[in-house]
Formats: sequence, C-alpha cells, structure tokens
Amino acid sequence: MNAEFLLAAACALGSVAAALAGDAPPASPDILKSLRPGHPRLLALEADLARVREMIAKEALAKEYHAALRAQAERYLKDPPLEYKLIGPRLLHVSRAAVDRLYTLGLLFRLDGEATFADRAIAELLNVCAFKDWHPSHFLDTAEMTHAVAIGYDWFYGRLSPEQRRTVVEAIVNKGLLPAKKVYDGDGWWAKSTHNWNQVCNGGIAIGALAIADEQPELAAYILNAARASIPRATRSYEPDGGWAEGPGYWHYATRYNVYYLATLQTALGTDLGLLEAMPGFRKAGDFRLYFAGPVGRTFNYADAGDRTGRAAEMFWLARTLDQPRYAWHERNCEGRPDALDLLWFDPRGAGPKAENWPLDRAFRGVEVAFLRSAWEDREAIFVGFKGGDNKANHSNLDLGVFVLDALGQRWAVDLGGDDYNLPAYFGNKRWTYYRLRTEGHNTLTFNGENQDPAASAPLVAFASTPARAFAIADLSRASKQAARWRRGMALLDRKEVLVQDEVQLKAPAELAWTLHTPATIALDGATATLKIGEACLRAAILEPKEAKFETASAAPPPPQAQNAGITRLMVRLPQFTEGRLAILLTPYRGQPPAPQRAVTPLQQWIDETPGSALGK
Repeated sequence: MNAEFLLAAACALGSVAAALAGDAPPASPDILKSLRPGHPRLLALEADLARVREMIAKEALAKEYHAALRAQAERYLKDPPLEYKLIGPRLLHVSRAAVDRLYTLGLLFRLDGEATFADRAIAELLNVCAFKDWHPSHFLDTAEMTHAVAIGYDWFYGRLSPEQRRTVVEAIVNKGLLPAKKVYDGDGWWAKSTHNWNQVCNGGIAIGALAIADEQPELAAYILNAARASIPRATRSYEPDGGWAEGPGYWHYATRYNVYYLATLQTALGTDLGLLEAMPGFRKAGDFRLYFAGPVGRTFNYADAGDRTGRAAEMFWLARTLDQPRYAWHERNCEGRPDALDLLWFDPRGAGPKAENWPLDRAFRGVEVAFLRSAWEDREAIFVGFKGGDNKANHSNLDLGVFVLDALGQRWAVDLGGDDYNLPAYFGNKRWTYYRLRTEGHNTLTFNGENQDPAASAPLVAFASTPARAFAIADLSRASKQAARWRRGMALLDRKEVLVQDEVQLKAPAELAWTLHTPATIALDGATATLKIGEACLRAAILEPKEAKFETASAAPPPPQAQNAGITRLMVRLPQFTEGRLAILLTPYRGQPPAPQRAVTPLQQWIDETPGSALGK
C-alpha cells in the first residue's frame, strides 16, 4: 500500500466521530457491528445463486434471461476496454457501462464458473481503477463507478491477487469515498437534495463503503452513517403513495439506486437499518410504475423522460421484499434486454392487475398525476396520463396540464420528452428557450404563446372512477400569470371516449392556444379533425365554443434542437379570449365514426354529481 494511499486514508479517518451537518447522526462504528465477514457479501450471496439456478432450471423466462445475459457477456469479451472519455460534462456513460459489464460478467461467472468471464471482468475492473479520477465534478459519474468497482471487488475477491486488491481498495477510497466525504463534510448539495441525485450518490457510495468495510472500518462507518442520514430526504419525495415528480425515467433511476442501497445493506449487514419500514411512500413506488406504463409499452413520460417502458429489475426486488407479486408480473411482461439483476431477483409469481381486479384509474397525490384507462392487459385499451404537478420539480418541463393518450394500439397524443442534455445551458439560463421544455411543446394551453410560470404548481382538485365517467380535474390557475382562473378536466366517458375540458378566465384578452402533439396524419374539417395511424382513427370534435376550428402547425424548432420528425401539432386558437370553456371530445374508432353526441357540463357539476370526488390539499 503506497504512501499516498496511507496519507489519504489517515486524513479520512481523522474526524470520523464528528457529526454531519443537518440531521446526520455521529459516525458511529456500531453501524458495522453485524457486517458479514469475507466476500462476496454484496447483493448476491451463495443462497441467492442457488435460488437463481433453480429458477433457470424450472422457469422458461428465467432460462431466456440467462441465455440473453450469456450472449451479452460473449460480446463483452470482444469489446475494447472502457476509456476515460467525457460526453459534455459527464463520464456517466462510461460509469454505467462499467456497472453493466461487471454485473453481467460477474453474475455469469458466479453462476456458471467460466474463467473467461472472470478474467475479462477483472481486466475491466483494473482498467477503470487506473483512470485519473471518476469525475467527481459530476458526482453521479463517481457514485456509479464506485458502485461498479465495489461489485467487482466483492464478487471477484477470491480471484484477485493481494496487490490487485490493494489497487482496487485504493481506487474506491481515493476516487469514491474521499470525494464523497468532502460533500458530506461540507453539507454539499446532493446530500441535501430530494431527488434522484441523492439516492444515486448515497447508494453508489454506500455500496463502495460496504465493499471495503473490513479494510477501512472507520471510513466505511462514516460514509454509511452519512448516507443513512441523507437518503430519507429523497425517499420522502415518494409520499404519500409512491409517485415521483421527476417523471418515469427518473423514477427508475432513483428507485433502482434506492433498491441497490437497501438490498446491499440487507446482504452485507443483515439489516436495512429500519429504513424500508420508515419509507411508507417508497413501499408503494411499484404501484406508480404499474399505472404510468400504458398498454402499448410507452409511459406517461412527463419531465425529461423518454417514453419507452423498458425493464426495471427493481420491480422484482420490490415484489419479493414487499410480497407484491403483481410487480413481478409487470417486470416479466416488459420488453427489452434483461440485465443481471432481472435474473438475480427473478420472481415467477403474480397474475397481473386484471386477475387481482386492480382499479382502472388512480390519482397520485404529491406529484398530482392521474391515470385513466378502459382495461388492464389489453393493448387496444384507452390510456390517459394527466398531470398538474409542480414546475419547480427537478427535471420538470413547463407542462402543467399536459396529457398523453393511447388507444387502439397507438399513441395519439405524445409527450416529446427531454432534449439533448448537452445543448447550451440546458440546465441553466437557456432551459426555457428549448421547444421540448417550453409550454408550447406540450399538450396543454398557452396564452399569447408564453411559457408557464417556472415557479407554478397545480394540484388535482377532483378525481373519480366510475364505469360511466372516470375523471381528474387540475386547478391550473397559477400556471400562467395571465390567468385569473383555469381548470382542466380529463374524463374517460363510458370507457370509450376522452373529453378534454378547459374552463378559463384571463386577466386581460389574449390568444388562447390548445395543442395536441401527434404522429398521426390529420384531415381537418372545421370543428372536427380526423387523425389516422394505419387503419386506426381518432376523431377530435370541438363541442364548445361553436365558432372554434382546428388547424395544424409544425412541431419542428430551430436546430440544433431535436426536430420532432413525424410529429404535427393539432391546434385550436381563440384570439382575444377572455373567459369561457373549450371542450374537445377525442373518440378512437375503426370503420365509421360514431356521432359526437355529448352534452357539455361545467367541471363543478362533474364534482357535484360524483360524491367523494373532491380532493383536499
């Protein structure tokens, strides 16, 4: 062990008894009193591997996962070593590649015993340990690389030479734990944050601490106590019922690392330190994923999120840990390449929400998001995702009132998601100049083409789920400084049609613009528009006001922004609008369209006629 390493370690251990700022407890070594001796102890114990082998032998899907992982591992054998190469201000793509390589090669080696997988993984492990740093200026990069190297160290411990072990421990300490300690010591921003950075940084660093807790017990205890104090700040964001304000993409990222953290505590210490029991909202997080995933494999992708559902192996862990088999059903039915944890945590249980008679509709408070659907487990079903929300949420767009719509196996109303994070000042002073983040780039209203107030929030004020009318109403009055009052209602009528109804009173006359972004071809006919994708159709009909007409507009902003190819804006413009109601009925059909015979009633009447639908704060 070289002098630089000894000096760095000594510096780290000098003040471990001091309390961290805020609500952190003293860094007591008692947190390691139940540390499992030896290696491996992170995530996959020998008993876990026996269960996985049994699953592969008994369950066809687990066998498919295993075969897919072996094919991926064979490709990794041929890939060149990872390089220290930034994309924009991030090394994150390299850190994530290291995580995937070490998990995939490591699990297959431990299951199947093939030395070639171990040799390739160890070469990659030593390669990333030789990097000059793990890019702490963007600490997600450091946290994920610490996580990757910790798994490599723990799972391949028996095949590493003493010198290789010293090299890896030195890298974890100097490039992971000590940079994290500086953040904790200085009450740094991500340790105080309430979003994905908190869980990813605390989770990745804590895994690193558990990996080398034998060699560096005081430093490891310090890190683990700091993470234990910090991470509840983020997990409180799931309250009260599992929703996540950063959208489905960051739900996955945050929840995954929360699960990494808890699962590793359980295997390394035999306890999760009482954290899971103290996280009632997090315990419901799997519900949110079940609802935000639509019938065509696309999510309600508000905020900076893509819309593909993909896989989320943490759903298997949540299913097993919380005894929620429906979560396992969901993960088994998702598309995409399985990763190592899909196999490690595989759960064959669960018959799905249809068999369990889950409610078709759900409102999630806190995040103020509602979901309406005509059926579970039916690709042709109608699905609506609708949000009020908070424009101040991390990764938010200026999109209060936005919705997406699926029907007949197609997505008709799309959310474009985020743009390239490397655009100039994407997270800075140019953020609200980019089309996909601006209000005009979303399926909501604008007034004189202006953005919503970045500080605005919009609660759901009503929600109901009945066979004849399921609906949610958001109070969007704070969204625009031009609005004195604005409410938007989304209703699923007879599980066949969707009504979008806005009731608006402005402080002064302005142009009101209603927008729906769609990949469909559009035929206009005054107050009706026919959208078509293949043989499926969606009719949009303006029920009120009678003088309104549809038009179309481009959704292509100036380069270098994403050009949104194939997307058209279906619009209604009402010039010099002051007060009134705009009601638009969306009817999916094949063949001949039914007549738009719907009476328009005030939103307050929806509430009054449906006892219990009004929502408190």
